[in-house]
Amino acid sequence: MRIDLKLLPVLALLLAGALLAACSDEADDMGVVARVNGHPIALSQLEFQHDLLHMDSGGSFVPSVEALRGEYGRILGDLVVLELVSQDLEERGIPVTDEEVKAAEDKVRADYPEGAFDQVIIEEYIDLASWRQQLRYTLAKEKFNQQVLRPRIQIDYREAEKYYEEHLDDFRVPASVHVVTVRGLRHDDVERALKLYRASHDPKVLRTDLDGVTTREMTVPRANLSATWHDALQELPPGEASPVMEVSSGFEALVLLDSIPSKVLDPSTAYPQVEERLLEQKLQVAFDEWLKQKLAKADIQISERLLPKAHPDGEAAGPAPGIVPSLPPVQEGQQEVVPPPDVAEDKPEGLEPDLQQPRVEGDGVPLSDEDEEEGAPADAAPGDASGAGANPAPAR
Repeated sequence: MRIDLKLLPVLALLLAGALLAACSDEADDMGVVARVNGHPIALSQLEFQHDLLHMDSGGSFVPSVEALRGEYGRILGDLVVLELVSQDLEERGIPVTDEEVKAAEDKVRADYPEGAFDQVIIEEYIDLASWRQQLRYTLAKEKFNQQVLRPRIQIDYREAEKYYEEHLDDFRVPASVHVVTVRGLRHDDVERALKLYRASHDPKVLRTDLDGVTTREMTVPRANLSATWHDALQELPPGEASPVMEVSSGFEALVLLDSIPSKVLDPSTAYPQVEERLLEQKLQVAFDEWLKQKLAKADIQISERLLPKAHPDGEAAGPAPGIVPSLPPVQEGQQEVVPPPDVAEDKPEGLEPDLQQPRVEGDGVPLSDEDEEEGAPADAAPGDASGAGANPAPAR
């Protein structure tokens, strides 16, 4: 099970101490936008993440200076947190190793035909070094979850029972139908396949190669049925086939294998889902507590170009977009670092290399374009992974 903690996506980095000079004369600060306990975060890594944010815009989107500063601030907040996670693993003696990074990269490469991964890197102008750094951060976050936070968490059966009772609707399985679609270019071909089925009422007949027809088996929630399929199945008894219907791509019929009523999962069946949800909640609480403690002691320096500007009269301006001062005052000698409310739902997708294979809710097989043309539900059958067909191309 892969649990992704919600990183606080916006960190208000209001510093009471020294800042990195935006135009420093020191060679060590060239290309550095922040330092976390002395460890630099490179401008190239920040730009890499920002490119991900607008990858689908095709370069047509030009943000304002204020919006740009806000975006960079949110992204830099994520990078600061990930750097703190990596440093914590180093202190514990369980850092992400080069071998682990290579193994993870090889796993991603294996999802591409030979040479295709490198071709994507070239065509998409991807900075491979930045992509590998983000991959290292992703592995660090996963290791931190599994080896540091998870052993601290226990789930009592009484908690699980209470959660189940308070969220019964979450464990309700919708009414659905288990069907086989039979399609062909000619009416006679589809009718011939149905005749074979009606003679035996054995679905295996429809799974064999039949000249001129294609068949697909799937389970579809009734709420997701198209109007055509709903009408065809409404009065159809299980085990029977609908009449042959003309569609844009030829002809089709539906064989209803089973009509599945709505039901609520019993506690024993629902327990894995209950445990997963409770674990995610507790991991988040544990992570937030850990992060507060780390921020209270961390030495974080941010380039002044990413901080809010002062008013001409000398008074400090309000926080830059996404900066929400909410922590208690820092102790003397510490720098003020302010995390914002949890707004992880707004975090743009694809900010980290995803090592999981794709998963899609539902049963059966992917629908073809023809299914969609006829209004069949797109989620009727599998077609993502931690969201991201095969592993996504490494993002810019």
